Parts: sequence; C-alpha cells; structure tokens
Amino acid sequence: MDKSRRKFIGTSLMGAALATGAPQLLSAAKPSAAKVRISSNDIILFQGDSITDAGRDRENTSPNSSRALGSGYASLAAAQLLHTHAGRQLSIYNRGISGNKVHQLAERWEQDCIALKPTVLSILIGVNDYWHMFNGKYDGTIQIYRDDYRKLLDRTLKALPDVKLIIGEPFAVNNVKAVTDAWFPAFNEYRQAAQEIANEYKAAFVPYQRVFDEAAKRAPSAYWTTDGVHTTLAGAQLMANAWLRAVK
Repeated sequence: MDKSRRKFIGTSLMGAALATGAPQLLSAAKPSAAKVRISSNDIILFQGDSITDAGRDRENTSPNSSRALGSGYASLAAAQLLHTHAGRQLSIYNRGISGNKVHQLAERWEQDCIALKPTVLSILIGVNDYWHMFNGKYDGTIQIYRDDYRKLLDRTLKALPDVKLIIGEPFAVNNVKAVTDAWFPAFNEYRQAAQEIANEYKAAFVPYQRVFDEAAKRAPSAYWTTDGVHTTLAGAQLMANAWLRAVK
C-alpha cells in the first residue's frame, strides 16, 4: 500500500471472542507496539468526543491553556508533557467536542485538525457511534464506523504525511448507570475496529478498556467513571497515565 495508508497486513484472532463478549477479547490480537516520540516544537492535538472535550472553553483557542484543555485526561496528560519536556517548546491543543461521532469529526476536520498542522494527533472516538445507535438516535453501523475512520485517517495523512498517530480504544464500563449488559457483545466490535485500525496505520494504541478493567480490581467501577462512559477525576488520571505510556 502507499505511504498515506500505512497499511499493515496482519491476522486477527478476535472473532470467537466477539461472539461471547469476553472482556479480554483484544488480547488475542497483537496490538501495535508503536510508541510516539515527543520532539522539540511538536504540535500535539487531542481529538474526540466528550471524554476528550471534558468541559473545555471552546472560545479559548490558545495552546497549553488549562481552560482550553478542559478538565479531563487531555489536560492531565498535557500538564505532564509540559512539565517533563519543559525545554521542547510544545504546543498542545484540545479540540474534542461532546457528542461527536467519526462523521462529525470529518465535518470539522479542516479547521479543527488540518489547519493546526499537528505533528502528533491523538484520537479517541467511537463510544457515541455505538451509544447513539443503541439509543435509536443514529442509524450508523460498525462498518460505517470502520469506513469513516479509515477515510478520516487517509485524508489526514494526505495533508499531513508525517503526523504521528495515537488511537485510543473506545471503552465502556459495565454496570455503571448508562452501560448495561445490553451493550455487549456488540460494543466490543468498536473496540476491535479501533485496534485493527491502529495496527493498519501503525499508530500507537491506548487500550483504555483494559486500563479500566484493571482499575476495577482496586476500586469499584463507579470510582473511575460517573456513568460507564465519562470519567471521574480519578478516571481521568487513569486515562492520562495510559496515554502517557504510549509516548516516549
């Protein structure tokens, strides 16, 4: 495949696990081992839905601003990056918007991604693509999610061929308010798709579902997430730590 696609051909052993809704369904597939190197003058962009948005001030377009970065994992990860790499002149932005699905990222991509010319692009998207379909508010499918995601990345790489990609796994914490057994195993397909796409595009992959599953062994799931999708402060730190493990 050409460079813009960064296609990685591999095999997946996840089909059987999907049928059962097994919580560790992704362990059979070998995730991308890629890590993103943080370099001087990097422009780092966090993109996604409400989990990334986290109540940011959308009128504030400045980099490295606590108000512009919101109160979630993006802000916490950015604070650590700016502290660790104090001499590297990093510029960090958050352009997540609550409620977004992949096609809505695409609708605002020129202004909220391409125009910023990020050198590091982090995307967490997918829970609304499923949740809104589950609630009857959206007629999307898992295939639409896959196709839209790949089109978005192809478009990004055509404009920004050297951008370093980080893809977050959409996650849902069961038995916390909005998330019930009825979500599974169908929601797991969105997790699988995100990991497969990360492998295809040689992106760093952040396995958020596993992170929350492991955290539930230390404290109840409701300690980490308010409704099964959105995080508490502790959950935001959990995500930030996981994200930071994807960079070096």
